[in-house]
Amino acid sequence: MELAVQRPLLKRLISGSLMIAGTTIGAGMLGIPLETAKAGFFPAITITILVWFFMLCTGLLYIEVSLWMPDGTSVISMANRLLGQTGRRVAGSVFVFLYYCLMVAYFAAGAPLLNEFCFSGVGMQGWISYLIFGLIFWLIVGYGAKWIDRTNIILTVAMVIAYVTLIGTGSSEVKPIFLYKSDWSSMFYGIPILFSAFGYHNLIPSLSTHLNRDKRALRFSIISGTLIALGIYLVWQWIFIGSIPRDLILEAQNQGLPATQAFESVTHKPWIFLIGKYFAFFAIITSLLGVAFSMVDFLADGLKLSKKGNKGMFLSFLTFSPPFIFAAIYPLVFDKALGIAGGFGEAVLNGLFPVGLVWMGKYSLHLNTCAPVLGKKWVLALLFTISIAVMALEAVILISQ
Repeated sequence: MELAVQRPLLKRLISGSLMIAGTTIGAGMLGIPLETAKAGFFPAITITILVWFFMLCTGLLYIEVSLWMPDGTSVISMANRLLGQTGRRVAGSVFVFLYYCLMVAYFAAGAPLLNEFCFSGVGMQGWISYLIFGLIFWLIVGYGAKWIDRTNIILTVAMVIAYVTLIGTGSSEVKPIFLYKSDWSSMFYGIPILFSAFGYHNLIPSLSTHLNRDKRALRFSIISGTLIALGIYLVWQWIFIGSIPRDLILEAQNQGLPATQAFESVTHKPWIFLIGKYFAFFAIITSLLGVAFSMVDFLADGLKLSKKGNKGMFLSFLTFSPPFIFAAIYPLVFDKALGIAGGFGEAVLNGLFPVGLVWMGKYSLHLNTCAPVLGKKWVLALLFTISIAVMALEAVILISQ
């Protein structure tokens, strides 16, 4: 009997970890090294680890808040209970802004890749490719969590295979002289896109239901899933910064090219570029599924609709239609959408909000919490201050562009 109970739990732990990892390892892979390479390898890995730790802390805070709430709750209900009507409106507005920004970025990067893989001979161009992309994943998300889970597992495995192949080939191109160049003063400019890259918090309420509100399973999934993402991001930056000359990196960034495209110019092997494209596509779709999953839950909570049947399809339609329209009109918006999403949306929703929610729950409503260190006032104040600083940094970056 005990073994029979452990097997479903183990399956859920693996599923939860892969959902967190798949959501975290996403389109940010294409932009991270282009931003962090300005500072050099050692500043890049330093700031990446710091951002990972910050986002891990706020993710653990979100677990506490999720377990104070009933199943099916999204951030707007959390904010309504703990921060009042004003908090509900702000949370809802920021949630929509952040995750539609991310969905726009995924459409802008993913639709052209799907078109190239599947319809290159048909000559499908413009908005039609974005429409087909949206229709495919609208159906997957509309059919519910099981379809999302199965698709995510398959694509995550495919992404890991493509990643290992890419790293195995690219590692021979790493030159130590490229790794030793550092500009620590530029280290912080990679923070906004790293915030976006380590964003998985939207999945926590849905994951809480998926894991039967098991706090240890939730913590394990978040810690293991984000550690997988951290390891992949660090190795990816080692390969990228160590193998590509700085002038080529700056040229790729100025042209708005993804990081994977720079590899072909270094290795002179077209098939490396092809693997990079597949890796990029899998990374984008695993993130898109996680974001869309949470967006459907958010809309269901806000509109008080069931996620089953035709209503689930309708919620999925609301999730996919606005980013489809925006990305079809502005197809080159990928990098800017990610930076704005991370610098403003992630800093507010996954920085300020979990801090404020836990503060109100613990110190005003005196709700029980199992986060004795993270729940201390000075820790919450520090996390709050860092979030404000990131928003200020993104504002400076936008003004200077």
